[in-house]
Amino acid sequence: MDRKSAFDARAVLRVPIGARSIETDALRANASETRTESLSVVDVGPTGVAALDPCVAATLGDRTAFFADPDRASVEAVAESLTRDELPTDGATAVVEHDPGVTALPGAENVPFAVDRGRVVGACGWTRPTSVADYATRGPVLADGSGEELERAADAGLRGRGRGDIATNEPVGESWETAASTDGEPVVVVNANEADPRVSIDSLLLAADPLAVLDPAVAVADRVGAADVVVYCNEDDERVHRTAADAAARLEGVVDGDVPIDVVAGPDEYAAGEPTMALEALEGADRIEARRTPPGPSEYGLHGRPTVIHTPRTLAQLRALALEDAPVGDDDDPGTRLFEVGGDLGPSTVVEVPTDETLAAAVEPLGVDEAALACVGGVFGGLTETLDVSASARDLAAAGLGTNGAIELFGTDRCPVALAGRRAAFARETNCGRCVPCREGATQLTELLRSTYEREGAIDEARELARVMERSSLCGFGRDAARPTTTALETFEPEFVAHANGRCPAGECDGGNA
Repeated sequence: MDRKSAFDARAVLRVPIGARSIETDALRANASETRTESLSVVDVGPTGVAALDPCVAATLGDRTAFFADPDRASVEAVAESLTRDELPTDGATAVVEHDPGVTALPGAENVPFAVDRGRVVGACGWTRPTSVADYATRGPVLADGSGEELERAADAGLRGRGRGDIATNEPVGESWETAASTDGEPVVVVNANEADPRVSIDSLLLAADPLAVLDPAVAVADRVGAADVVVYCNEDDERVHRTAADAAARLEGVVDGDVPIDVVAGPDEYAAGEPTMALEALEGADRIEARRTPPGPSEYGLHGRPTVIHTPRTLAQLRALALEDAPVGDDDDPGTRLFEVGGDLGPSTVVEVPTDETLAAAVEPLGVDEAALACVGGVFGGLTETLDVSASARDLAAAGLGTNGAIELFGTDRCPVALAGRRAAFARETNCGRCVPCREGATQLTELLRSTYEREGAIDEARELARVMERSSLCGFGRDAARPTTTALETFEPEFVAHANGRCPAGECDGGNA
């Protein structure tokens, strides 16, 4: 185990893992040859800010210069300057002042540093992903504690984050109690297999700050009496798999107790991220289908064992709440929510929003143009004209929006009718096929949305079918798949009527002629 954290050094060069084949070992060797013992060259993960990644950060005392996607020669020159105790600023994307020894990516007033990221994702791109010393500098290791911190988070009412969580938008403590009291040997599953490219937050956390996910997972395992932890990644993300496995091995080496962590890969399919279909994939099923509930996974889960399933977002939030004396956010939904802001109006950026603040306030510092249309909640998010909605699960649901961690911003040239149609087609192509409301509903909904280009009567038919899907589908996939249509019809019905009369107000559909 590394004994010294990267935050202790006065001069630190942070280099993203795998960026442009930059050889950090050679940089360290050069620093050693020049006898610059104060220069620490460390490998870091992504920041979650597309305008920066891959980002090299040069820190000297209380100032850091950030370089977005520099070439190898530029990084070598930056390292050379640091060995002379000089902070290079020529060619820097930004130079930020901060307190010495900060443990989170420092912020500033200019974009993209103006967004609030310090609580859960602040260490991404700043800490060494698998360093227990770096992790412990930021707070105690929960798996080595008495469990009091964990109970504090549960008592505060933490709700699950992301569609892949067993307690999505519900208090996590309830699933813990069920798993702990059910006969059988419990298991904890970290569900990081999110195949929606609009929502890379779970992969970001495992790639850049995995110990903030794995440590709480082991603590939850201790809490419910689980014998092991299984980390379920996407098969296409080898970096996440490799980093999580390395971090798991290091954590197992320092934590008292015997809770092994197994990192496995699942199919790169959207449906495979739904909790019960994730279990089917983990069990090696030839055909992955949703399971009927009840009983839910906390009673009958992986191989019939009581199973707690949390996303990396939930577990990282759990750690943050466990270390706070006074939780931030809404009393009914404490903490923050992570959103990846993307779409057409700017590069994607992960932002952190206290649940008692609005999405608009979180997006404003990014400096993007005002959106004419937004989709909140991922591929099956809700379509809206306004982001003046708080980030709590209660208020997002009341507004018909999703909570799966994405905010897509679109300009006036994007058509809500076409967008709803594409999302319905995605549901038709990717559903598991087990239940009729989802399987047949998605097919019929796609056709009805096409029919709205020809007749107004199809508008009400699509609305009613979407409601049936929401009420009757077996799992969250089918219930969520209806959301783009229901919200588009509620907010943009005049656009649907215009299409039925042969006109696309946005001009996206057939050059404006439906």
